[in-house]
Amino acid sequence: MRLAFAATAAVLLAGVAEAAPPAVAGRWLTADGSAVVEVAPCGRALCGRIARIVKATPGGPTTDAKNPDRARRSRPILGLTILSGFTAADDRWDGQIYDPRSGRTYRSTLTRDGGTLKVKGCFGPFCRTQVWSRAR
Repeated sequence: MRLAFAATAAVLLAGVAEAAPPAVAGRWLTADGSAVVEVAPCGRALCGRIARIVKATPGGPTTDAKNPDRARRSRPILGLTILSGFTAADDRWDGQIYDPRSGRTYRSTLTRDGGTLKVKGCFGPFCRTQVWSRAR
């Protein structure tokens, strides 16, 4: 009886693993090479925070200066959560991306493509995709 239950559970779990989208957790270098974003679980979803600034913008802000909420404008860019609420949906992850350069939040999709992460941000019907690479 136990053996039959274990075999059935293994088959069911294998089917679930095949249906889940490829893992997107880890450290990713942004398309422009300016930052490393660490994607990890936060609650029941995935989030991504700026783990390292690789190339700072000369004379640029070091805080979330463009945030529409004045109370949040003093938050440092380093450690800032820019990906939030990502949940698995078919072969992708759906959530939101925050752009600290503009202070805007966009609907977003993450798709793993081998060693790269396609990050798509959308405002209404208009979308833009960046390709992030695995950070070392």
